[in-house]
Amino acid sequence: MRRALHERDPDVAIAVLGQTVADWSGGTRIGGALVEFNRRWARRVLAGWATVLLVIDGFDHEGIDVLDAEMRRLTRFAHRLVWLNPLLRFADFTPRARGVPAILPHVDAMLAAHNLDSLTAVGRELATLSHHTPQGDTRWN
Repeated sequence: MRRALHERDPDVAIAVLGQTVADWSGGTRIGGALVEFNRRWARRVLAGWATVLLVIDGFDHEGIDVLDAEMRRLTRFAHRLVWLNPLLRFADFTPRARGVPAILPHVDAMLAAHNLDSLTAVGRELATLSHHTPQGDTRWN
């Protein structure tokens, strides 16, 4: 694990991690994580004008119906939903992952999040977003 953290190239670091983590590339459980978050935390921590940052790639291992329902539920608690997608670093990125159709209609923006420059751009973008409008101003940066 330490060796992966010393790699300068993030793709090499992830490949090294993939060799050491038993269930790597098994798919994420975004819907299940949102079930837990919505049930335990959403009402407590998303009062007022909260912006939720989802740092995910859209590859969901579980049923997409759960993910869609939980994204819909999350929109009732959050002022804004911003999807930070590390896959947007690829120029030929197309939203084909199973989770994308369940996530995208509910977010205000989808932004790249893969290096310091992209995170700086996220900060600028967050400053310009107004209010939550599902299926509204989804940006592909």
